[in-house]
Amino acid sequence: MSSRTSPISQPITIRRAVARDAKRLTRLVRGSGAYEGKYASAVAGFRVGPDYIEAHRTFVAVRADEPGGRVLGFYSLVLAPPELDLLFVADDAQGRGIGRLLVAHMQSEARAAGLDRVKVVSHLPAEDFYHRVGAVRSGTALANPPAVMWDRPEFEFRIPSE
Repeated sequence: MSSRTSPISQPITIRRAVARDAKRLTRLVRGSGAYEGKYASAVAGFRVGPDYIEAHRTFVAVRADEPGGRVLGFYSLVLAPPELDLLFVADDAQGRGIGRLLVAHMQSEARAAGLDRVKVVSHLPAEDFYHRVGAVRSGTALANPPAVMWDRPEFEFRIPSE
């Protein structure tokens, strides 16, 4: 089985991001294989700063057996209006269920915040992922040149109350 499809073999911890994670999160975004070629302009110069981490509910997935270890993925939940603003999994950690863990955690955070829906504007290569984790297509975000030159699918997570 390739590493791309191997299930998680180590325990994963999801913790709140802190300011010192900012550079690692920025590197993860800018180095994402999903943003190569024609998509590179969307993340060129993109920065996840300490101020962003402070302002939003940003969480990172790390191996539980590596204190301060490598960030395998992260997400950011904006409460008003409710949106999954960022969700990235390191290229070499994809296909192992980390994205699914992050989505489940986000849904738990959204529920705790009293949200009943969370919007996400998907990157085109991530569209199938959002379908697989239960998001429902809700529309299209139109291109916004020069930052984003293509239309993107919009999804919605419905957050049931417990």
